[in-house]
Amino acid sequence: MTRWRARLAWGAACAAIVAALAGLTDAQTTAPPAPPWAAQVDAAFAQWDRPGSPGCALGVYQNGRTVYARGYGMADLEHDAPITPDSVFYAGSVSKQFTAMTAALAIAQGKLSADDDVRKYVPELPDYGRSITIRHLIHHTSGLRDINTLMVLAGRRDEDAFDNEAVLRTLARQKALNFMPGDEHLYSNSGYAMLALAIERATGAPFAEYADANIFKPLGMPVSHFHTNLARLVPGRAWAYDRRADGTFALNSPQNERAGAGGLFTTVRELARWDENFYDGRVGGPDVIRMLETPGRLNGGTELTYAWGLTVGAYRGLPMVEHSGSLGGYRAHIIRFRSAHTSVAVLCNVSSVSTGAVVRRAAEWVLAGRFTLPTAPPPPPPPGLVGPGVGYLHEGDELKAFAGDYYSEELESVYRVRVNDTTLRLRRGVRRQEFTLVPRRKDEFDLPGSIIRFRRGPDGAVTGLVVDADRTRGLVFEKR
Repeated sequence: MTRWRARLAWGAACAAIVAALAGLTDAQTTAPPAPPWAAQVDAAFAQWDRPGSPGCALGVYQNGRTVYARGYGMADLEHDAPITPDSVFYAGSVSKQFTAMTAALAIAQGKLSADDDVRKYVPELPDYGRSITIRHLIHHTSGLRDINTLMVLAGRRDEDAFDNEAVLRTLARQKALNFMPGDEHLYSNSGYAMLALAIERATGAPFAEYADANIFKPLGMPVSHFHTNLARLVPGRAWAYDRRADGTFALNSPQNERAGAGGLFTTVRELARWDENFYDGRVGGPDVIRMLETPGRLNGGTELTYAWGLTVGAYRGLPMVEHSGSLGGYRAHIIRFRSAHTSVAVLCNVSSVSTGAVVRRAAEWVLAGRFTLPTAPPPPPPPGLVGPGVGYLHEGDELKAFAGDYYSEELESVYRVRVNDTTLRLRRGVRRQEFTLVPRRKDEFDLPGSIIRFRRGPDGAVTGLVVDADRTRGLVFEKR
């Protein structure tokens, strides 16, 4: 055999060995068989698991392992990219538990105290006569008006691109709180935006960088990050959508640079490492983990179900902690059953998904036999400020008295009220949103998501209006 033929034969033999080893490696790394409950869990996502539809990524974690992870539907409808466990989603308010962890770490490092007045770090906030502490921000007991609600009432999209400094500028104009700090619990995204800003100023590091150095890097979560730069590329990003009445989809992906109340981009693959930290305390240690799961209390001693970015409760008799998230078309949820060392996480890119329902359905199959109580019927809708009124009929002259322009210094926004035949119309915001005001009582009308009460002076003339919404109360507009 000539030398070149010998070399050729030797090369072929080496190639065969490499191929055999590769085949062996492939066989050894083949994904394990699906769990026995996989088909039932998949059924909860069946309506989205098809071409041309957005959907969800699912992760099921047990005893420190990801026992099931898969995607349903498409991450990008314009490029036919499917959702996988590595697709990157905006997680909405699931971010709050990460923000709470950064606060807990800063406290452990001696850079912050839960009982510090937030104005120690954010003096631009008004002095309302009673201290708002870091703890108040964490447990949603600060009384701060909710920034998302304020933006909606101003006629802006609540997912408009603005950062925490822009949030602060709006909050600095607010002349009142919803209630005195510690008196009530009312969910407020403003509180977590200010918490992130306080952490940033207390530690001397940009909030996103502090979270990366103290949480994401130590836990091995290289993709996860707080998105504070709109120009930052996110490989593998899932874009978010709304479903129209005709069954088609429209893009609805938020673009903002806020971090703290939201801002987290992550995957179900990486959330497994975060989830396991609640068992092994790799970041923070057991004392910090206990702190994160400890509910807050009101001034009167009432214990809340809200801890540090987590809701503490039980489902069908099994203790759990959970939190959901939503913005634009994104929906997210993670639920943890500590006694069973089992968690379920979903990240979705379609607004019609009820993530709380699907994580519970998945958990029921995964933990079949562990629940001690039957499935409870859906709770009735909570009583709110907005609902059908008593049908008061304002006469034509009465409606004319309401017409005019109303300005809010706190929102830097104008409401234009006009009479249209027998109805009252309100226009607001730079996008000129227009609504019909539905009468409730004398001088009181429903506006979508809120109630408007017109105010009168001593002579009976209309002088202004006050807006009440679920997370923002007593917002004053003066008639020009």
